[in-house]
Parts: sequence; structure tokens; C-alpha cells
Amino acid sequence: MRARRVIVMMWYDGGWGWGWGGWFVMAVIMVFFWAMVIAGFVALVHYLTSARHGHQPGQPPSPGEPGSGSRRAEDLLAERFARGEIDEDEYKRRLALLREHR
Repeated sequence: MRARRVIVMMWYDGGWGWGWGGWFVMAVIMVFFWAMVIAGFVALVHYLTSARHGHQPGQPPSPGEPGSGSRRAEDLLAERFARGEIDEDEYKRRLALLREHR
């Protein structure tokens, strides 16, 4: 019987390779890296387009800011007075009431 010669090509890594576990770890790290890059980009876009980023001058204050409720009430009262919906006596009475409960 004749013996067959089988030539097998083997990868030689010189003992420094990580093997299959290394490939898996590198794939996980790559996915984590790109997930962080995308999440950072989304967070940046959300921060820049958010209404809570700070209001521009002339805008009414956000509802959570101190004193914003009474200022808004006074502004509405002044608008009603300017439109003629209430007279001067009514305006002064309601304004005093609002400022009293501040």
C-alpha cells in the first residue's frame, strides 16, 4: 500500500496571536466603539436642538425657572389691558393681587 502525502498549510503566528478569542474581542470592541460614536453624535444633536438649551433674549422664561409663573401672569394681564378687555382699575387691582401672592 502506498502512503499518500498530504500537504497541510498552517498559519504560523509565532506565538503572539490571540487566536479566535482575539478576533471575537476585537469585534466586540469595534461594535462598542461605533455605538459610542453614534450615541455621542445623537446626544450632541439633541443638545443643540433642545428647547431647554437656554432661552434667547426676548423669549418667555421656561416654566421651571423661578418667578416665571408670576411674570407670565403679569404679561397676560398687561396684554388684556392693552387690548382693552379690562379697564385701568381692574388691571391695577389684579396686578396688586398677583404681586401680593408672589
